[in-house]
Amino acid sequence: MAISKEKKNEIMKEYARKDGDTGSPEVQIAVLTWEINHLNEHIQMHKKDHATYRGLMKKIGHRRNLLAYLREKDVPRYRELIQKLGLRR
Repeated sequence: MAISKEKKNEIMKEYARKDGDTGSPEVQIAVLTWEINHLNEHIQMHKKDHATYRGLMKKIGHRRNLLAYLREKDVPRYRELIQKLGLRR
């Protein structure tokens, strides 16, 4: 199941750097994190769903690349985002 428009807009409002911001790394990473968490729940119930697992791995790779970009460009924004999303322990 894909992310609903309302949920995506809610995430965008929370992580946007300014009004109408949909493409900043923070917004993209937050949306991908929601999708990854949702797919993780699905995979735990349907262990043999390899197509969904492949999609999950692609999303994780995309998020990893965006996080690396953000870490390279602006470390304080990176640290704030991972703390807010709870990505590192």
